[in-house]
Amino acid sequence: MCGIWALFGVDVHSISKYDKTFSKIQHRGPDAWRLEYDLKVKNICLGFHRLAIIDSLYGMQPMKLHKFPFVSMICNGEIFNWKQLGEKHGFNYETQCDVESVLQLYGSFGIEETLKQLDAEYAFCLVDSLKKKVFIARDPYGVRPLFYLSSSNGILGVSSEAKGLTCLIDELGLTEWEMKPFPPGHIAEYSILSDGKLELISLNRFFKIEEPILPPVPLEKGTLNNFIFIFRLAKENVHANIRNLLTQAVEKRMMSNRRIGCLLSGGLDSSLIAAILVKLSKEKGLPYPIQTFSVGMADSPDILAARQVAKHIGSEHHEVLFTAEDVLSVLDKVIYTLETADITTIRASCGNNKKDHHLLYPYSLHRPIVNLIKYGIHDIVICLKLIFTGMYLVSRYISQNTDTVVLCSGEGADEVAQGYIYFRDAPTPDHAHNESLRLLGDIFMYDGLRADRTTAAHGLELRVPFLDLRFTQYFLSLPKEMRQPQNKIEKHLLRSAFDGTGLLPNEVLWRHKEAFSDGVTTVKKSLFNIIQEWIDPKYTEEDLKLATVKYQHCPPNSKESLYYRDMFEKHYEGLSSKFMPYFWMPMWTQVKDPSARFIQHYAAK
Repeated sequence: MCGIWALFGVDVHSISKYDKTFSKIQHRGPDAWRLEYDLKVKNICLGFHRLAIIDSLYGMQPMKLHKFPFVSMICNGEIFNWKQLGEKHGFNYETQCDVESVLQLYGSFGIEETLKQLDAEYAFCLVDSLKKKVFIARDPYGVRPLFYLSSSNGILGVSSEAKGLTCLIDELGLTEWEMKPFPPGHIAEYSILSDGKLELISLNRFFKIEEPILPPVPLEKGTLNNFIFIFRLAKENVHANIRNLLTQAVEKRMMSNRRIGCLLSGGLDSSLIAAILVKLSKEKGLPYPIQTFSVGMADSPDILAARQVAKHIGSEHHEVLFTAEDVLSVLDKVIYTLETADITTIRASCGNNKKDHHLLYPYSLHRPIVNLIKYGIHDIVICLKLIFTGMYLVSRYISQNTDTVVLCSGEGADEVAQGYIYFRDAPTPDHAHNESLRLLGDIFMYDGLRADRTTAAHGLELRVPFLDLRFTQYFLSLPKEMRQPQNKIEKHLLRSAFDGTGLLPNEVLWRHKEAFSDGVTTVKKSLFNIIQEWIDPKYTEEDLKLATVKYQHCPPNSKESLYYRDMFEKHYEGLSSKFMPYFWMPMWTQVKDPSARFIQHYAAK
């Protein structure tokens, strides 16, 4: 994880005027930074904030190689198959940094073949000064963020987060401009003009969710390695393939020179990832135990379930409890961090990290309380997945109190495996399948955005095994009927694949789906109720009526959403339609609030 930033078509001799803009994304890369221009190409500046995960000595960017001296690249990403690519093509790597493989592939085969061979999460900008070309690309699901600002006169800005570009609009005096997220699974090609400005040649989609980009891996022995005949696969073989591919997805994401861990919410997704991670760490003989970390209010459902899972898998488990005041005190900061006004995304991100007097109590399964008193919980190794609330809280705590940098997460499981409660109401298997595709296509603006921003805000790297390309392309190729909820249970196929393995306790494996914000609080009073009570006196009913005129795109329908929108516009005025095309809401229901609590199937106790 890092922050990439570039500016094209602006006099490089005045680039120092924009260093404050560049520094707005320094949280993504706290280890080192570089702002560089190359006289081989006029008026082009590349910036990089580094979080060193692989090859801390030689992995600095912008990256250039002796073999391809005219190519420079900034890349925020992890190339999971970089070693395999090196062996396959005989690359003589100059560094031990995984992203070098992108330059090696481009220099040897060109941009199109490069994208076909990457098993990775990435956003990169590549400048070929010899061919006078710029290429910008983003991974298929948009796991790594990327924004661009383009003007009618050929100026282009690129940044990992929008906050690294917004000030440029006024600073550069732009009149005709557009700023929005760079679309996942796309490649843009620009020509570099004589003054360093850019001309867009093409913007093409290289990935479609239902069209596998990577060749299929060998499946369980005895099955057919051809998706056309997937209907003939025995159920037990399908289960074995799901287990194997998800395990491989986690194993890939253990690639790191920094410490790895797992946040454990107690829900199915984070529990599966944590259990697999602990199992693999023991098999690989990692020099440290995997510690899990949960956060919530006292005796919340997630706290209790996570405690049970941690005991079962044998992780070093720690709990930190927070109060409603902690959440409310950081709400405005979260909205700035997220770069969205979406109700669900904000609710699922809130939380704060005050000092120890705000933590109701620390709890450890493996450490005597005397040691906790002596050392606090400063050496906790955490592995992140908190679906509902507290990601901001946990991330800041990790950054300030631990040496954990790489975090595994369960994002993507609900989208891939039809995990939201409303999937029970899908009229047909085709409707459910298409909804999965829609959710995956937009995840970079909602759940994926939340997970990235709340962790990156504190210099942490998030990895998402459920969005692994081979896992998703296999799971989505299975019969549509097989992937639907069964017996009123969401993610039935995923649960069934691990049933009887002993990896998780049955009551956790088959635990009902919690509503957003409910998992870390209680069913009596959800976190969003607490937020609404705090916001309510800030507005009148007349304010809410006028808001529909003031904000015609996604007009606020409650005082809560009006507050979020006002805070968003303070930092990102006029950009809501580009960053948030719609409010995240459940399908096939008449509810007006995105919380699953209002869906008739909700069964939390």
